[in-house]
Amino acid sequence: MAQHAVDFEEWYRGAHPRLGTSLALAFGDVNLAQDALDEACSRALERWDRVAAMQSPTAWVYTVAFNDARRRLRRAGLERRILRSRRTESVQPPAGEMWAVVADLPERQREAVVLRHVGQLLEDEIAATMGITRGTVSSTLRAAYKSLRIAIAEPVDVGESR
Repeated sequence: MAQHAVDFEEWYRGAHPRLGTSLALAFGDVNLAQDALDEACSRALERWDRVAAMQSPTAWVYTVAFNDARRRLRRAGLERRILRSRRTESVQPPAGEMWAVVADLPERQREAVVLRHVGQLLEDEIAATMGITRGTVSSTLRAAYKSLRIAIAEPVDVGESR
């Protein structure tokens, strides 16, 4: 049993920072990302024998964390509607304006880009995480890259006259 705890600890040290950053960027909320990741890691530790034997324990944890974060968001939306209150917390982009452009992508495209480039997952792992096919991941990434190329090519108005 102690061997599994050590293996989990090693995995955790290597994967946790990347997982946290990916979730925070995908959802735009550091607290939501951390809560969802904590829950997913707790579940992974409880089942480490099975999770460690999977092709990608990291993809499994992403999936659990994404599902947990989505559930939390749905619940928070219901609470906002009931209480008529609104609370937003945003994540500052880790790499400047580029991540601000990524944040403007549709949800599926944003998640795929974050999982691919921050989470460093392969398309098969992204598909498993997002619950879509590998082909859908490929087309989603292509659409996201096209949108990013267009957004980056647009001139930026900085309020200066020439």
